[in-house]
Amino acid sequence: MDAERPAPPAATTMARPFGRSGDPGEIDSHVLRLIEHMPAAVLLFEADQSVLYSNRAAKILAQVLSPDEGASPRTRLQDWHPRLVPPSALELCRARGMWSGEVALDSPYRAARVLLVKIHALGDYGGGPYGLSLRDITLEHDRELELNLRNSELEVALSRLSSAQEAVLKTEKLASIGQLAAGVAHEINNPIAYVKSNLNTLQHDIFQLLSEIRSRLRGQPMGEGYGIDIDEVATEIQELIAESCEGVDRVVKIVRDLKDFSHLDRIDNWVLADLHAGLESTLNIVWNELKYKAHIVKTFGDLPLIECLPSELNQVFMNMLMNAVQALENYGVITVTTERYGDKVRVSIGDDGKGIPEDVLPRIFDPFYTTKIVGEGTGLGLAISYGIVAKHHGTIEVTSVPGQGTLFLIELPIEQPRERGMES
Repeated sequence: MDAERPAPPAATTMARPFGRSGDPGEIDSHVLRLIEHMPAAVLLFEADQSVLYSNRAAKILAQVLSPDEGASPRTRLQDWHPRLVPPSALELCRARGMWSGEVALDSPYRAARVLLVKIHALGDYGGGPYGLSLRDITLEHDRELELNLRNSELEVALSRLSSAQEAVLKTEKLASIGQLAAGVAHEINNPIAYVKSNLNTLQHDIFQLLSEIRSRLRGQPMGEGYGIDIDEVATEIQELIAESCEGVDRVVKIVRDLKDFSHLDRIDNWVLADLHAGLESTLNIVWNELKYKAHIVKTFGDLPLIECLPSELNQVFMNMLMNAVQALENYGVITVTTERYGDKVRVSIGDDGKGIPEDVLPRIFDPFYTTKIVGEGTGLGLAISYGIVAKHHGTIEVTSVPGQGTLFLIELPIEQPRERGMES
């Protein structure tokens, strides 16, 4: 049996330990016994791959890899498995002094095994004999494959979750716009109504003016009491046109703000934007909801352009403003304040309404949590706002005193971390 063959001197000569000195032969005997009882398979072989020594773990592994061989002597590496040592392994070991790699070995009796194989050149200049250690890492390899599979599944699930989250954001935004549609229609209807009235008056005045001009050109002045004051009519026409232009501008602004607010940004469409423009646009959209219940106090600081998703922040501002106006039981005050704080900007939106009870405060950002009656709220507004601010690497905090009011403080970085970055 190969286990009874003595190890050659070159392979068994050991360096003196740092401990007490002892007989080299006795030390070699102890080392050999240690190797024999190691859990890793160890083989010693020559350059021609003839085996000089194999420990107990190696013999057990041989039975597992090649059960047909039985207990017959295994004098060459191929007796363990034909592909145990890759063809290039010995050549690299001679050049570098060692080689290490994973080897997958199939078997007709069971699933493939994966071994971690290490070969060390024990002779001078990378020559033989060679020491080989084997460790079965099949379970570790299977776990790694399983982990990679689970990671892939998680990435797919995360992608689906992100898509669902984006869809919920769009749905909530569209729901918010739908909720405000009546108010926006009213805001548009007012200027359109007086533009229409002005056009009717303008039509009458122009008809009179043209009739007077036509009569005078024909040398037939209108009778007394029927003539018109051309200067007075011209002044009235100018005023009517100016008012109509103002009304049309109002409609254009509302439509533009609504378009900007409802624009569904792509997830990676990060741009430099003016927060004040976003706040003004949002205030204009929700104005019909605010003007009858609140006095708006704006205190805008000097802010730089910030890197953000503008329409998503507009959604946050709208949620904050709508929450504020809904908290007012009577006519009250809503404050909108901005300031720069180092490399961040702060937006504070507060009200002097009924406030939030202390036991409710920790839950206001939970999805689907709402204190409103059924049909009035989805419970997603603040949760989505929290997610949008978090996506901007910002924070949102709330302080409230029941009976005195509530203040939301939103803090956003001026520049996003570079790994997020802006698109070129």
